[in-house]
Amino acid sequence: MKIKKITGIVLTVLAVGMVAMSGVMKLMGSPESVKGLEAVGVAQYAMMLGLAEVVFAALFAFPKTLKIGFLLLASYFAGALAVEVSYGLSLNSLVPLILIWITAAVRNPSIFLPENKPEIK
Repeated sequence: MKIKKITGIVLTVLAVGMVAMSGVMKLMGSPESVKGLEAVGVAQYAMMLGLAEVVFAALFAFPKTLKIGFLLLASYFAGALAVEVSYGLSLNSLVPLILIWITAAVRNPSIFLPENKPEIK
């Protein structure tokens, strides 16, 4: 049990840190992040996308909002992955997407597996 908790904390720090840093880079107008957004024609939305990443990462970090944070982050990065595939770009959003799914599964397996509820007769 202790190993699972430590693993969950480490994965959460990595996932939230990666997403939050990406969001902060977009908010600051980092040339690397703006260049990637310009390639797909959404550079004018860099501030909004950066803010979304930071908020979604914060929601994912806390246990009470883990599920909504997971849904928002998974949707965000799945959309980013779809754009990258359609434009023939490198699949940069695949790593955070996989990390978010693994982290969510370790922290709260009930997201993916049904809970055992008694049958109502």
